[in-house]
Amino acid sequence: SNLSQGTPFNVALSSSLFCYVCDNEHSNWNCLKTYKCEDNEKYCTTTYSSAGLGKDMGHRITKKCSADCPETNVNFGVAAYSTKCCSTSLCNFSGANSIKISYAAMLLGVVASLICVIKAGL
Repeated sequence: SNLSQGTPFNVALSSSLFCYVCDNEHSNWNCLKTYKCEDNEKYCTTTYSSAGLGKDMGHRITKKCSADCPETNVNFGVAAYSTKCCSTSLCNFSGANSIKISYAAMLLGVVASLICVIKAGL
């Protein structure tokens, strides 16, 4: 019947997203708890923040379900803040190493912006 043919598609549309969740943890090992997201939450996010210098550097990881995708990369030298998001179940597994990649990408963006500003000023 037509009803049974439509069922797999409907199930796929309503399939739940699962994300790893934690709040301000020091280690990614403390972020292995899984959570079934609400229907309106289509993304898993990982927010990594660090502050301090050298051996006094402190790191925090927060993971959660999110209705939007607030990707950010902010680096003030002594403090950094990075949010990554993804949209498949348990995709927000990785932790602290993602911000190091973000630093390089952000630095390229800053350099490119400066070049544009300098060219515009000439």
